[in-house]
Amino acid sequence: MGLEASFGIGHRTLSIHPTAIIDPSAELHPSVTVGPHTVIDAGVTLGEGCRIGPQVHLTGQTILGKDNTVHAGAVIGDAPQDLKYDGAATRLRVGDGNTFREHVTIHRANSADEDTVIGSHNYFMAASHVGHNSVVGDHNILANAAVLGGHVEVGDRTFISAYCGVHQFVRVGSLAMMQGHAGASKDVPPFTMVSAGLNKLCGLNTVGLRRAGMTPEERAELKQCYQRVFLGAENIGQAVAGALGESPGGPAREFLEFIAASKRGVCVHGKRRG
Repeated sequence: MGLEASFGIGHRTLSIHPTAIIDPSAELHPSVTVGPHTVIDAGVTLGEGCRIGPQVHLTGQTILGKDNTVHAGAVIGDAPQDLKYDGAATRLRVGDGNTFREHVTIHRANSADEDTVIGSHNYFMAASHVGHNSVVGDHNILANAAVLGGHVEVGDRTFISAYCGVHQFVRVGSLAMMQGHAGASKDVPPFTMVSAGLNKLCGLNTVGLRRAGMTPEERAELKQCYQRVFLGAENIGQAVAGALGESPGGPAREFLEFIAASKRGVCVHGKRRG
């Protein structure tokens, strides 16, 4: 027998390596490919064009959409690392076009009331981790060994660099960037840059804003808001309220409303006065 063989599961014919172990009740689209020594448990659903393995474990009530690629050693949908977890059949939902590199771990939720949710077109580099009940948007990058704790919320088009840590219940706004070895135990406002260390902003993610197509006028207004909130004489609450009272547009309003809605507080500029 060659490296791959075609096995019938129900009325489907799938490209499955003979050493793979797949529960008969798992649902796999006919176009799915499964590499050697991969284990796919009951409750897993794989959409069109998914490429799985080798040596991958897919488990739990886990749904992957179309065109996801899972590399060697990844574990997707395993039980949450939560001592309160009681063994319930909880869920992980994954969108389309994601890449999970070697030894990535994504955990399902800790209760049936919520799901762990991964959007579409994200890139998870080797050994990165997403904790239970987290929600990750679209077009994000988690570099090697970046870690999201439980209940973390990540917007769209963020870049979380190698060896970054995001504390549980923290929000990371869209187009934010965390430099290598940065940590966040407070919310990261959208469009900002977090420097190495804990909860320290160092400015706006200017390169990311340009690449995202933000106009010069939008970037200028956002810069003014950033300087007022984090480098001005007012405290953060006063500065945000005052700036919102001036009816800013698009990105600037998103930036201010994110800070206003924070329950944990936000990361602040490393050289903030007062």
